[in-house]
Amino acid sequence: MSKEDPVVITCAISGAIANRDQCPAIPYTPEEYGAEAKRIVDEGGVMIHIHARNPEGVPSYEIEDFAAITEAIRSNVDDVIINYSTGTVGVPLEKRVAYLEALKPEVAALNMGSMNYAKYSKSRKEFVFKTVFENSFDEIIELLTALNANGIKPEHECFDIGHIGSLHPLVDMGLLKKPLHIDCVMGVLGGIPASKGNMAAMVDNMPEESHWGVVGVSRDQWMLVEAALDLGGSIRVGLEDNLYLPSGEMAASNGELVAVARQMTEAAGRRPATVAEARGLLGIPTPSAQA
Repeated sequence: MSKEDPVVITCAISGAIANRDQCPAIPYTPEEYGAEAKRIVDEGGVMIHIHARNPEGVPSYEIEDFAAITEAIRSNVDDVIINYSTGTVGVPLEKRVAYLEALKPEVAALNMGSMNYAKYSKSRKEFVFKTVFENSFDEIIELLTALNANGIKPEHECFDIGHIGSLHPLVDMGLLKKPLHIDCVMGVLGGIPASKGNMAAMVDNMPEESHWGVVGVSRDQWMLVEAALDLGGSIRVGLEDNLYLPSGEMAASNGELVAVARQMTEAAGRRPATVAEARGLLGIPTPSAQA
């Protein structure tokens, strides 16, 4: 990848942790997901990463909730790449495979390694939360097998440089088809710290023929977006990752976050990818080719 390539702008529309007490714009109902999707696409987003919720806002892994949200998004926009989350703690693998097999999104996230996952409060001198985010090779391979069988492109979420290294044996085993689609998830305590140098190191260790982007968590997001644009990568924003605009003001919608990402892309001398270009960069067949 280089700075000559168009930038795939992804939006993580809701996440599974934050709620409306923290940000009133987080969508709960399918209708709200659909309205947010239109705001995202209108501002230049070409892929939407979905954690499903039920209409009360509780994270859901049920086929019917993913289906209702997907249908609402499709009804509100002409075209966008749908990307389902598969990462969670305590949800059986079979349940995650079930909604992938039933609905067959174009892309699904695949977390590439286990880690401590935490948030720490300096003022309180304690962890706000801490857990082990388990993603064993056995689980990765089982999910990857299901993705391949259903024609779903994996998005490899790598929270540390060792997770990048975990891609190489899967390529050697023939389980991954190039181009790979890799996201450097940075700023989570327990994963790689957020810096341009660390991002460059992750990129340097990627397998050949990889498309990559950055997922910046919390207020480091905008620094990381700028760094990724300078290094030739793509970018992800959205209310899952960060609730605030560069000014420090809380975003009133995902569309506001995507608008800033698009403006930063253009200011860096690059241009946002179209949906068709994004599919080409990620190696995703066009919908007509899949039919």
